[in-house]
Amino acid sequence: MRKIKVNGYVFELDEDQTMYECRGNVCYDDEHDEVPDPVLWKATNKLVDILAEKGIKAVAEYSEKGWQEVQFIKN
Repeated sequence: MRKIKVNGYVFELDEDQTMYECRGNVCYDDEHDEVPDPVLWKATNKLVDILAEKGIKAVAEYSEKGWQEVQFIKN
């Protein structure tokens, strides 16, 4: 599927079909380091679980500027 909606967030398959990605809010910790949007991070990890149920291995990753990704793991 090109798009998957999880907890109200739409994750789109990237051009190379190696991951799903979604952009959320840019959040910061107490030291002013960029951190994942906590609500989107829950959805990102839920997508990892959904894919696992379908036999697809994946891992949740956080990029910068609010981007969160679910990278496919090749066997």
